[in-house]
Amino acid sequence: MSSFDDITLRHADDSLLVLDKPAGLLSVPGRGPDKQDSLSARVQRHFADALIVHRLDMATSGLLLMARGAAMQRSLSIAFASREVHKRYVAVVVGHMATPDASGEIDFPLLADWPRRPLQKVDLRGKPSLTRWRVLAHEHDAAGRPQTRLELEPVTGRSHQLRVHLQALGHAIVGDTLYASAEVQARSPRLLLHASEIVLQHPLTGQALSLGSPPPF
Repeated sequence: MSSFDDITLRHADDSLLVLDKPAGLLSVPGRGPDKQDSLSARVQRHFADALIVHRLDMATSGLLLMARGAAMQRSLSIAFASREVHKRYVAVVVGHMATPDASGEIDFPLLADWPRRPLQKVDLRGKPSLTRWRVLAHEHDAAGRPQTRLELEPVTGRSHQLRVHLQALGHAIVGDTLYASAEVQARSPRLLLHASEIVLQHPLTGQALSLGSPPPF
């Protein structure tokens, strides 16, 4: 494991890279000169053939996979589309959700909230969206307010899926500046959502590749 430009390299071979993105960094460059710094731009300074396969929200930290070259990008993109790449996240949400060790699913269709783009919303006209959750622990913040630490698995990969699904249940993610109330936003200087695990079959060797990253909160 090595680091460069505030990015931790969790895995590297001739086919792919797995990197640990810090919160507050774009996955890819955005529009405008002030949005050119990104994980992909930093990585490409060290691995010129690195290409993006999927993204994390700017506010989300954790594991992100990049391909080495266009052929591998196509292969990994197909694996994502076929749901052969499994990702798990750790989040801290407001309130005590369910009971310790409880688990379940959130099955709410999501639709772009066009007047408030890029926000999403739960809407019966939206695309099917499924999130699996498991309670890791009931906690309290420094002010004694109840919170829940969750493991989340997005079965589908809609934009902002985890954030919207948890907010719709009444358990917004702490520090979420897009979907949480001002009071919940103020509880943390960052979004308490971290991509903690990625599991896939290596596209070249066929062997299982499983990588983890402990949440920094």
